[in-house]
Amino acid sequence: MKINLENIKKAKYLLNKKECVAIPTETVYGIAGNAYSDKACKKIFGLKNRPLNNPLIIHYYDLKKLKNDCDLNSDFLKLYKKFCPGPITFILNQKKTSKISKVATNKKNTLAVRFPKHPVARNLLKYLKFPIAAPSANISSRISAVTSADVKDDFGKKIKYILEGGRSSVGVESTIIDIRKKPKILRLGGLEVGIIQKILDKKISINVNPHKILAPGQLKIHYSPGIPIRLNVKKIKKDEALLLIKKKKINKSNYYFLSRKGNLKEATRNLYTILRQIKKDNYKSIAVGKIPNKGFGKTINDRLLRASKF
Repeated sequence: MKINLENIKKAKYLLNKKECVAIPTETVYGIAGNAYSDKACKKIFGLKNRPLNNPLIIHYYDLKKLKNDCDLNSDFLKLYKKFCPGPITFILNQKKTSKISKVATNKKNTLAVRFPKHPVARNLLKYLKFPIAAPSANISSRISAVTSADVKDDFGKKIKYILEGGRSSVGVESTIIDIRKKPKILRLGGLEVGIIQKILDKKISINVNPHKILAPGQLKIHYSPGIPIRLNVKKIKKDEALLLIKKKKINKSNYYFLSRKGNLKEATRNLYTILRQIKKDNYKSIAVGKIPNKGFGKTINDRLLRASKF
């Protein structure tokens, strides 16, 4: 992708002024603000109507800047070397000397950190003197944005600037792993758990519904298109959209397919776009056929389960 430095400079100018801008990442678009600024972080929560107990992910360019804010360990370094920059977020212990806003962390002593792979996001981070807090660019509990048009649909002129970066290639949020002691997955996402487990060569537990909210994406109601969703449906109701994992020979106007041949990675990438499309097509509810609960299928099922709590 060709980088437009004028656009990067405009985003940088606004972020330096403690304003918020929308930025592209390979997972989804994010609402970015200076992670050292209480004012900027408060604006993020306000724009998203996000509960203050739901901490923000802090985005860094490289390890050099992260060392100012977090304690690192061997498991983290193994995963960083293999997967970063990329769609993985780490929960680490925060240093007492860290300048990260307590608004972003909900006054916790842990930090959720990520190194985005998208070239536009990386170029922006390279030019900034601070990391950025950047949760997904959507109204809280709704579907994340995977294009700049999605951001405009959700926020209109409320966001000062949208940094264009094309469509997000992963299409769902990052996988979150608590890496402080025994590795634990807190959110399923854009990196498969099996691959992470292979690199660490140890069993990783999955706890995506904890009593205490340590990371984004753990709220029971999330990722909703704003209409009811029914899961594992065999018979659909009248005027209901049907969402299927792969294309069928029968093709009706209310049938929507996540993938042509049932490819789970492709299906994950298309999930949010198709959920938005169904809502725009004025269906009042969505019936979802069975989706294999393996690999990226687990991520899709997690998102749809939370969306169905609407």
